[in-house]
This record gives sequence, C-alpha cells and structure tokens, in this order.
Amino acid sequence: MNKFAPLAALAAFATLAGIPSAVFAETTQSVREVTEEAAAPVKVNAGAMLYSANGYRIAPVYRVTADGNPQVMLDGRLVTVPASTLSEVNGKVTTALSKRDLASIK
Repeated sequence: MNKFAPLAALAAFATLAGIPSAVFAETTQSVREVTEEAAAPVKVNAGAMLYSANGYRIAPVYRVTADGNPQVMLDGRLVTVPASTLSEVNGKVTTALSKRDLASIK
C-alpha cells in the first residue's frame, strides 16, 4: 500500500486549485509530526488490557516477549500481537488488528 498516494493527490489538487505551496508544506509538516508521534514504541506490561481500534476489549496481556510483542490468550491459544500494530489511545494500549484478525494468526 502506498502511503504517499493521498499526499501526491493533494499536491496535484493544490497546484490545480492555485493553493500556495506554503499551505501544502505546512500541512505536510503536521502530518509528518503526527506520524512520528504514532511511531513511538508503546510500553506494554503484563496484565494491561489490550483494546482493538474500535474500542472493544480484546484480552489482558499475558506476557511480553523480549522483542516487545505482547502475548494474549485467545480461544485457549497464546497469540503474539505484533508490536508494530500497537498505539496508545487515551491511555489504553490499542492494536490496529481486530480480535478476529488476531485469532487467525498462526
């Protein structure tokens, strides 16, 4: 998936619409800042509740691997949640994956 396609489309539209490039540069800078903040690693401890992106509870964290990947018990199986999918939303550890996505991880 190309992350920069929406920005390229916005730049093309801005050029056609006559919007000054300074406005576009400012918007791009704010997007970059938000991305850098979201890329910060999330500190996860055993016992913390893991939430899905839509706000539903998935399961408490059973343990955390040496790589920083939390593991949860789902349907009697130990499932490792990729740390790259984690973020902190309103003080809650949240994954971009749904419970169904996690259950299908082998």
